Amino acid sequence: MINTAAQEQFSMRTFASLTGMNAITLRAWERRYGLIRPTRTPAGHRLYTHEQVERIRRVLALVERGVPISRVGEQLDAEKAGTPVPASHDAWREHREQMLAATARFDEAELDRIYDGALAVHPIEHVTQRLLVPLLASLGERWKDLTGAIAEEHFFASYLRSKLGARLQHRMRYATGPRLLAACAPAEMHEIGLLLFAVEAQAAGMRTVVLGANTPLDELAGVRRRSDCSAVVLSMSVDPAPLLLEQELAALVREAGAPVFVGGPAAVRHRRAIAAAGAIPVGVDLEDGVRLITATLKRHRPQPRMRSRKSS
Repeated sequence: MINTAAQEQFSMRTFASLTGMNAITLRAWERRYGLIRPTRTPAGHRLYTHEQVERIRRVLALVERGVPISRVGEQLDAEKAGTPVPASHDAWREHREQMLAATARFDEAELDRIYDGALAVHPIEHVTQRLLVPLLASLGERWKDLTGAIAEEHFFASYLRSKLGARLQHRMRYATGPRLLAACAPAEMHEIGLLLFAVEAQAAGMRTVVLGANTPLDELAGVRRRSDCSAVVLSMSVDPAPLLLEQELAALVREAGAPVFVGGPAAVRHRRAIAAAGAIPVGVDLEDGVRLITATLKRHRPQPRMRSRKSS
């Protein structure tokens, strides 16, 4: 038998590795949408080809552009036939509108359906950036003008807190990178942004120790040493009290013995004062913030001590 690349076949485990997808999602796409049709061994095990690897990679590219997974097969067939397909609607916007409507009805089951459906076809990083963060911003704007919107925001925050907390606990066992001590600044009562950051950091291989809302800065240096964390990360969306940055944050930077990062909307507004205190402002973009923290920790990695040579 000629062993050409076109004839080579892969097991489900290898196929999942080559495409970057998990086996459960791949089987779901096969069963629900017919996007791939593997051959079977006499024992019933699935086998895949190079062509199917490329097909799934194309599927992922279309989903990334916002094509709903239910319409991807139509898009692929049209591409093969050379027929143009009308541009799809904004799938992320539709998800956000559906979750906003479910929140207005205080319908947790519907929130679960939409959220779990998005996670079935998108990485958690994309769901966070394109669904959860914009939705939180929309809910934050609604309470200013709509009676009952504060209750909606609290309902969704409670729902999301339980989801993110469960995900953090589940993925903790797989993370092996540096530990980050993550806390909300004093008077910061909303911890959802901190939890979203923790999920993003864990996706990048880091571990997080999450302290939650309204954490006194004068306790963090000692906690950092006891927990052996490589950095302190503060979430700050509300403007700080007078002298908090100039005195308390500066004291934390001096005593922490590790880099101190500050993220959130207030970190953008008070960027100069944060930098003057010796901390590192990271803004509001979670992905950019994690990249900055990763690069900074690589520069601050302690060097191994050189053994002194004994004189002969």
